[in-house]
Amino acid sequence: MQSFKTLIALVAAVALAGATVAHAQSKKPGPGAKYGKPIAEADIAPWDIDIRTPDGKGLPAGSGTVAQGKDLYAATCLPCHGPEGKPGDQYGPMVGGVGSFTTTTRVLTPGSMYPYAAILFDYTRRAMPMTAPQSLNNNQVYALSAYLLFLNGLVKEDAVMDAKSLAAVQMPNRNGFIVDDRPDTKAVRCMKDCM
Repeated sequence: MQSFKTLIALVAAVALAGATVAHAQSKKPGPGAKYGKPIAEADIAPWDIDIRTPDGKGLPAGSGTVAQGKDLYAATCLPCHGPEGKPGDQYGPMVGGVGSFTTTTRVLTPGSMYPYAAILFDYTRRAMPMTAPQSLNNNQVYALSAYLLFLNGLVKEDAVMDAKSLAAVQMPNRNGFIVDDRPDTKAVRCMKDCM
């Protein structure tokens, strides 16, 4: 008799546990649930800094000269990248190598490898200086870009870089890349009713 009561109690406990789980699952929030709050464009702006490199779309307002870039480079970049972009104590050159991508001895510099000058701006703004990434303002990044492009012989010493002039710089390796035309690169991501 005792074992029968124990069996009944066990079956009742399992049934109660199952009912509790089923009830909890039925209370999951549906599409009408409201979590958080709508995000404003101003909240996104600090992260929305991408640049379309072929035409420079997304380059911000601002400008900088070669002379300003030279001074800023000496104060900020020289310890790592060396004087006038020649190899520094920690990193390789920032100048030279133009045309080296058609040889077996490639020299990686902004002037030799970037197909678009906007890449130099974008990378500098996001990652430099290494000790304080994203600490440079747009005018400083334009100035550094102007100076490095000048050192690579791509702009004149009196150049002023801004969104329009930077996008217009013709980089030597602009046509040095092969378009990836495999079929899967043209695939369109399903965003609704995908199953």
